[in-house]
Amino acid sequence: MEITDDKLLKIALITSLIGIIGLIIFTPTIEVKEIAIKDINRGMIDEEVKITGVITDVAQSSSKTSYFLNINDGEAQISLIIFENQVAEIQGRNLDIEDFKNRRVQVVGTITEYNSDLELILSSGDSLRIIS
Repeated sequence: MEITDDKLLKIALITSLIGIIGLIIFTPTIEVKEIAIKDINRGMIDEEVKITGVITDVAQSSSKTSYFLNINDGEAQISLIIFENQVAEIQGRNLDIEDFKNRRVQVVGTITEYNSDLELILSSGDSLRIIS
């Protein structure tokens, strides 16, 4: 059996279509790993995680465009950074950032390090939800 350019093209096309269909089917089922704040470490930098805790403090940046929220899960705490475009998304849902203070929330964000401290950067405006 001789492999011609025509056969190779058909094999590549079929393989690509199977891969794309697989991505479409399995993408909605991919979940972000939920983790306790105390388990976050430097080896997880640039990883997306889900945490649950209470917002204990809300502070606005000096430029008035970003917010810094402290989240405490009872055992540890971490800072959550919300940038201007995410603030706009949250406000588009008729919520104010101050509404989250003293509320239990679920957050999806990316772990980063700034000035030797680990922080969480909010993934999107929909990634911050009040759960009680």
